[in-house]
Amino acid sequence: MLGHRRFTHLSVAVAAATLVSACGSGSTDTGDDASADNREAQAGGTLVLALAEDPDALDPTLARTLVGREVFVNMCEKLYDVNEELELIPQLAEELPEVSEDGTVVTIKVRQGITFNDGTPFDAAAVKTSLDRHRTLEGSARTGDLAQVESVEVLDPTTVQLTLSSAFAPLTAQLADRAGMIMSPAQLETLGDAFGSDPVCVGPFEFESRTPGNEIVLTKATDYYDADNVKLDGVTYRVITDGNVRLANVNSGDVHVAERIAATDVAKVEGDTSVKLIGQESLGYQGISINIGNVNGIGQPVGPVDTPLGSSPELREAFELSLDRDVINEVVFAGKYTPGCTPLPPASPYHDESFECSQRDVERAKELIADAGVSTPVPVTLVVNTSPENLRLGQVIQSQAKEAGFDVTVAPTEFASALDASDAGNFDTFQVGWSGRVDPDGNIYNFLHTGAPLNITGESNPELDQRLEQARLTSDQEERKQLYAEALQIAAEDRPILYLYHPVNYLVTGPDVVGLEYYADGLPRLATAGFAQ
Repeated sequence: MLGHRRFTHLSVAVAAATLVSACGSGSTDTGDDASADNREAQAGGTLVLALAEDPDALDPTLARTLVGREVFVNMCEKLYDVNEELELIPQLAEELPEVSEDGTVVTIKVRQGITFNDGTPFDAAAVKTSLDRHRTLEGSARTGDLAQVESVEVLDPTTVQLTLSSAFAPLTAQLADRAGMIMSPAQLETLGDAFGSDPVCVGPFEFESRTPGNEIVLTKATDYYDADNVKLDGVTYRVITDGNVRLANVNSGDVHVAERIAATDVAKVEGDTSVKLIGQESLGYQGISINIGNVNGIGQPVGPVDTPLGSSPELREAFELSLDRDVINEVVFAGKYTPGCTPLPPASPYHDESFECSQRDVERAKELIADAGVSTPVPVTLVVNTSPENLRLGQVIQSQAKEAGFDVTVAPTEFASALDASDAGNFDTFQVGWSGRVDPDGNIYNFLHTGAPLNITGESNPELDQRLEQARLTSDQEERKQLYAEALQIAAEDRPILYLYHPVNYLVTGPDVVGLEYYADGLPRLATAGFAQ
């Protein structure tokens, strides 16, 4: 019989914030400083939270946006979660998984006495239903998250056993995100592929309604196992794409919480005594994804792309050399973000400090363009989100690249539409990023491995694939760090993604909001939130 061990995970050492807001603070809180106000939350009331974009499908199997995760965190619990130190902890699971010595058998005990928000029982069979759907549903965005899972077996009503094709170090971290969200089998049976139109999970709040492009309404879930400790009657997510308008709505009281306040507004908010500001270094990145092989749609065989950047590694290098990350940070983000050229933020224990970012070199960029034998200006179409901040970013990129001989057309596009177009391969370049995950695999594999479900660029490099696959096989941190360093060096030569910076997530609330938890994963947790007594 194989020996077993408890699967543990090294946490990312990033401070988290528990927000208990104080009127008259007018300051930025990080870490424990955010806990200065200990006022109790009263029962009742509906909290309005402004989102920067309209979420995509409210279906954990299909969803891929940060704003979607911000909704899910309050209505779709997972087998595991993270705490304020970003350590993995059980949520719907009873304990951390038990893993065989060879890493290929994972046993998960699930909690008893829990029901879904439709009153049906949560058990091991429900876990199998959701995990199998995540693995096999056509169009699933979770296939890469669970690629090593060959089968899921129900051992008894409280135990599932996963058989893997090989050891898979990131598994628990994956099950602490959308791949670990468990959906009501009854609702899946009723709605099938339309589950996202009326999702039912386990959570402190349940789905009530959605007006696309406008708002999502959740109400307190009476079947929730900890309903007695949930103070709010409900949560309304309101889509407000303009950061200035989000902030103005908090000041007016029409909105109680606004996410992703623009970095350029931070100084103004810090001087405002009527609101509370929380800043958290994110786990993610922002960059420019370049279509270098996505000609048939995501997950399909790659092929040659007929755009200048897509067809020429030399032109991609020239384009990167035309950009100045430090200036972008100062001009667009008031110097509040961290320039970077890899998907791993400085806070990650896997961050390679020896990795050197290219510096702007317009003359060298011009030489590379000349060597490529193309006429100037070289046309580039850059898709950006429609927010003022993203438009400014596109304009700065446009201006910088012009000096080297590129003619960048900035194409503002509604976010969900841009995602659909990028999935289909209908783009040249796309300014997009990722909110980040605790395990580095979550920031890299699905975007750079051949055929991975979020690999919109069409990157396909066997040497890169090999490093990423090897990093999934070992739990040794130093070995994984070396493998990721090698993988990112290969990716830096291919340049499917030009990484630009690591954001800071800024959240602002009105003076009476208390009990909101905000960690470095960028998800406002509202189970304990409410309005001060």
